[in-house]
Amino acid sequence: MSSIAIHQPAAQAVQQPSHALELRDLRKSFGKTEIIRGANLAVNAGERVAIIGPNGAGKSTLFNLISGRFEPSSGEVLLHGQRIDGKKPFEINRMGLSRSFQITNIFPKLSVFENLRCSVLWSLGYRYSFWRFLSNLHDANERAHELMEMIGLHRKRDTLAVNLTYAEQRALEIGITIGGGASVILLDEPTAGMSNSETAHFIQLIKKVTEGKTLLTVEHDMGVVFGLADKIAVVVYGEVIAYDTPEAVRANARVQEAYLGSSVADQQAGAH
Repeated sequence: MSSIAIHQPAAQAVQQPSHALELRDLRKSFGKTEIIRGANLAVNAGERVAIIGPNGAGKSTLFNLISGRFEPSSGEVLLHGQRIDGKKPFEINRMGLSRSFQITNIFPKLSVFENLRCSVLWSLGYRYSFWRFLSNLHDANERAHELMEMIGLHRKRDTLAVNLTYAEQRALEIGITIGGGASVILLDEPTAGMSNSETAHFIQLIKKVTEGKTLLTVEHDMGVVFGLADKIAVVVYGEVIAYDTPEAVRANARVQEAYLGSSVADQQAGAH
């Protein structure tokens, strides 16, 4: 009796998406006014990217399109290779993207600990329920304590968020933003309104809490940009006109003409 050899097909390698976040010919119009005009951007996993540009360039609109607050007129937004354009903000959040805002977005009448515990519930598999005592959720409580330590507010555990300083409220919002376990973080002007010393501290805090994550931030302070970003995307009139390392962007003649001028060199020299 002859034997028959059965050959199993070779297992195909799973194709991993090459970018954590990608914009493809993204466009957004309000009426007849086109604000975003074919923006393209590809951000690798683990990169910190600062989005800069003059007022009215479309930076906030770009963030709103990525996070689902606005729906694109055309084009695509991909998160880890999956299209998210047209999805609701909460759907995008559950797919692994979290965003903070220019205006502090916290629960003012809850304590620091309660704010952070709320932020971790969904990522730990808990759904909304009136029949569960939060004090018994040991994993959520433990994670909230970890976040408090990470953002330096462990001594303010039971302080109501409304009674925190402005810088502390911004730190709490960072904790809330990362609490859900998202791998892609969007921070909208995280250091706005801070003093120089607060800003310097906050840069280090952002670096620490986003380690291993992908970060996009809109920022006007060039000291923050050059102190934080691996790459800079320059947006002018709704287009990404440059996307490169800080050194390359600073030397880009088109960028200097469109936006930065000589101020970058001056601010960078001042930072040293």
